Amino acid sequence: MNKLICAFAAGAAMLGGPAVQAAGYPEKPVTMIVPFVPGGSSDITARSVTPALSKLLGQTFVVENKPGANSAIGAQALARSTPDGYTMMVGSIGTFAINEALYKNLSYNPSKDFEYLTQAVRNPNVLVAATTFPAGSVAELVDYAKKHPGSVSYASSGTGSSDHLSAVLFRQRTDSTGVDVPYKGGGAAIADLIGGQVNVSFQNLGAVQNHIKAGKLKALAITGDARTPELPDVPTLTEAGIKDMVVYSWQGFAVPKGTPPAVVQQLSKALQTALRDPKTEQTLQGLGFEVVANTPQQFTAFQQGEVKRWKDVIQKANIQLE
Repeated sequence: MNKLICAFAAGAAMLGGPAVQAAGYPEKPVTMIVPFVPGGSSDITARSVTPALSKLLGQTFVVENKPGANSAIGAQALARSTPDGYTMMVGSIGTFAINEALYKNLSYNPSKDFEYLTQAVRNPNVLVAATTFPAGSVAELVDYAKKHPGSVSYASSGTGSSDHLSAVLFRQRTDSTGVDVPYKGGGAAIADLIGGQVNVSFQNLGAVQNHIKAGKLKALAITGDARTPELPDVPTLTEAGIKDMVVYSWQGFAVPKGTPPAVVQQLSKALQTALRDPKTEQTLQGLGFEVVANTPQQFTAFQQGEVKRWKDVIQKANIQLE
C-alpha cells in the first residue's frame, strides 16, 4: 500500500500541490452512496477502492447502499447533499446517462447535478443465445429475424437497462425486429435463457462467461471494441459486420455540483491511483471489468456523449417511463 501512497503523492506533485490538495480535507469520514443493492457492479466497484482511498486520504470511506427507482433514489440523495466532498457516489451507465432520456419525470439531472470524478471501469456485453435457438452466429440471427418478423425474443434485466437498449440498438442497426422480454434483474433473464424460454439476450460478460464455457449458452458476439481474453474465439459485433455497435456497461464516481475544484481533483487523483493498484486492477479484471480511471474532464465529455447516444436510441424506439 506504500506504493499507492507514493504514487498518489507523485501525481499530486505533478499537478501542483495547491491546485490538487484541498486544505484540511478530508477531516471526517466520507459517505460513498451506491444506488443499488449490495453485490452488483456498482457495489463491487465501490468496495474495491475504499480500502485504498482510506490509506491515501487518511479517512474512512463508508459505503451506503440506497437502492430504488432504477438508482434514482440514491442519485437524488447525492444531488441534494452538501457539496463539500463528504458525500460521493458510484453509479452506472443507467444512473449517469440512460435515465436522463428514459424517464419523463426524473428526480435528478445527470448532466446538471453532478461533478464527475472518474469513469472507473467498463465491461462489454455479450450477445448470447439459448442452445435450442437455431442461429449460431450474428448473420444467422439477423437472417432468422428477417425471415420470422417479430418472433425473436430478447430477454433483458429490465426496461431501460443497458442490455435492453443494446437489443434495441442492435435491431435498429440491422433493420430487424424482435420482442423485448424484460425481467426483474439479470439473474432471472439468464435462467430463462438457459432454459430456452427466450431466444437471445445481451448480457454482462461477467454474468454469463461461465455459462458460455459450460456450454449452457451460445456466445454470438462481444459488444466491445476488441475481443475479450475471457472468450477469445467470440468475434466483436464490428467483426460480425454490425457497424456503430460498440457498447459497454460502465461505472463511475461523482460528487454534487458545486463541490470545490480542489476537492474534485483530490478525490479524482486518489480514485485513479486506487483503481490502478495492481491487486485492485487484477481483482476487477477477474470479474470481467476493464479499469478506465480517467480524468474528470474525460469522464464529463464521455458522459455527455453517452447521454446523446442513448437519447437518440430511446427516442427513435419511442421508449419512455414515468
